[in-house]
Amino acid sequence: QLQLVESGGGLVQPGGSLRLSCAASGFSLDYYAIGWFRQAPGKEREAVSCISSSGTTTHYADSVKGRFTISRDNTKNTVYLQMNSLKPEDTAVYYCAARLQITTVQHMCVIRTSYYDDWGQGTQVTVSS
Repeated sequence: QLQLVESGGGLVQPGGSLRLSCAASGFSLDYYAIGWFRQAPGKEREAVSCISSSGTTTHYADSVKGRFTISRDNTKNTVYLQMNSLKPEDTAVYYCAARLQITTVQHMCVIRTSYYDDWGQGTQVTVSS
């Protein structure tokens, strides 16, 4: 079974930065699109960002555009989410998810929860002074 492990969460002051990691275990991420999602208490899970398996296409939710950057390092089998200028409203559990892509859609990135098949357990991000 595919296993994704998120790390890098924590407590940070408003305006601060964190880098989340999504590491794959037991399989290669090379052919997988990866999405980042978050869920705050009492709210539905929402999309944050995604990156295609080729790494050529990325998308961001409007709420994080210009502050967050998604990237992938296939040599480390890891996808990152660099989060800058963090705000209290970014507080949530952050999840990464994977979707196997065939060659014809390797440049495609879908920022929707239903697109992804395998999910990690999440990492808590708290932005507070």
